[in-house]
Amino acid sequence: MPTIRFTTSAAARAVLALSATLALAVAPALAQDKPVNLKMSSWVPAQHPLNPSLQAWADDIKKASNGTITATLFPSEQLGKAFDHYVNPGYQPGRFPIMAGASLPFLFGNGKSGTAAIDAWYRAYAAKEMKDVKFCFAFVHDPGTFHARKKIVLPTDIKGMKIRPATSTIGQMVTSLGGTNVQASAPESRDMLERGVADAITFPWGSIGLFGIDKVVSYHMDVPLYVTPFVWAMNKDKYDSMSPAQKKVIDDHCTSEWAEKVAAPWADFEYGGRAKIASQAGHEIYKLTPDQLDAWRKATAPVEAQWAEGVKKVGQDPKAVLDALKASIAKHNAAL
Repeated sequence: MPTIRFTTSAAARAVLALSATLALAVAPALAQDKPVNLKMSSWVPAQHPLNPSLQAWADDIKKASNGTITATLFPSEQLGKAFDHYVNPGYQPGRFPIMAGASLPFLFGNGKSGTAAIDAWYRAYAAKEMKDVKFCFAFVHDPGTFHARKKIVLPTDIKGMKIRPATSTIGQMVTSLGGTNVQASAPESRDMLERGVADAITFPWGSIGLFGIDKVVSYHMDVPLYVTPFVWAMNKDKYDSMSPAQKKVIDDHCTSEWAEKVAAPWADFEYGGRAKIASQAGHEIYKLTPDQLDAWRKATAPVEAQWAEGVKKVGQDPKAVLDALKASIAKHNAAL
């Protein structure tokens, strides 16, 4: 039997040698970088499913940077109230008109593929609309709906009601239907409802229990009304102070893939909340008939026109922006 020999050409040996040299060079470069500690601020309570996902993101960055980038997570509004957080654009009316389009009613059907859709869409606009930060990724929770002290079936039921809206876009919807907005962050919402300051709230299903709101509302409209868009962003000066190798590590963790990794456990949690509420006594979960749903779609249409005016003011074409969002939603199978 002939002997088989594996040989390496001179060119191949040179490539292998170069690769080995580069591999050895990268590790020391990271090891020699100045240590960076990131303070991660999360307004949601410590037991919220978003927090472990953010910690996993930070742990992977530490590993990829050979320990030169570490992070400390501060949940439960330790570094600032919910309204002070950049992460929730919907808490800041008028500041991010393009992103506000993601809160328009009846667009998204779920949070997982919805996150892939919004992140892919918003990357074309983030550098301009959020130019004062290092944009990392965008994500959404699983769709929310009305949870109230009285049954809401038709758009006309909103007239005269006091409602805590999830975002400024949903707030515009409430106003257009004759309701009054009650401004409150998620952690403050139970108290508002309990004291009668608000009659209803727009919220995702799982968080109703997490924030104790299930103790003060009884009626739940079973329709994916809206989602709240979020962004994960970094202080730009902090990012700019990093070495090229460290910046690459951050960039590698500011992707659509990581957006989905971070958002998926939260989406699962919110989706599972409906069944938990259904198992509790004293709660009514009700669906809308096709005619009732059509009435809601028609009644909320003016909200899109109002949103479009805000987009025009920043020099963008609202039709193109919304068409791009809908195309991304369709591409990622995130539609209703």
